[in-house]
Amino acid sequence: MTITLNGDKKELAGAVTLQRLLDDLHIPAGRVACEVNLKIIKRAFYPETLIKEGDTVEIIQAIGGG
Repeated sequence: MTITLNGDKKELAGAVTLQRLLDDLHIPAGRVACEVNLKIIKRAFYPETLIKEGDTVEIIQAIGGG
C-alpha cells in the first residue's frame, strides 16, 4: 500500500499502526509529534491509530541545539 510520509510517497507491506510505523523507521515516539490526515494524534493513541492506503502522515522531530 502507498502512503505519503512527510511529503514523499512510501510503500508499506500493509496496514500498520502509527506506533509500528515509528518502530519500523527507528524513531522513538517520545521525541516526535505525529499528524495523520491533518489531525494531530496524541502519543497515547499511537498504538491504536491505523495507517491505511492513501493516508498522509507527518512526523515532526524536535531537535535541540544552542
